[in-house]
Amino acid sequence: MSNDSPTANDAFVEGDAHPKPIEENLKSRGTWTRLLYMVICCILISIASFVGWFVVVFGFLWVLVTGNVNPQVRQVGQSIAAYVYENIRFLTFNTEDRPFPLGNDWPSGTAA
Repeated sequence: MSNDSPTANDAFVEGDAHPKPIEENLKSRGTWTRLLYMVICCILISIASFVGWFVVVFGFLWVLVTGNVNPQVRQVGQSIAAYVYENIRFLTFNTEDRPFPLGNDWPSGTAA
């Protein structure tokens, strides 16, 4: 009776029929480079969230004083939201496209 289950030293890559040893993953420069980019993205999300709160408060105060939504503030808020979304997609391995400033341009701020 043969045992076809993977050993503890093997990791599967999606779409790969053959297991890849964990040792190769640990030595892969691309894996560690991605970790560095992921740490930078987490820091950038924190900064964007901090700026986003200022936009939220300013937008609310604008509506409170004028009774109208400021289109420029709304566009900045949309742009920050799109930026955070791009970062989250990269962090969760849903895309290999690195967000601004690591690869792509800053999002436009127009609603999709």
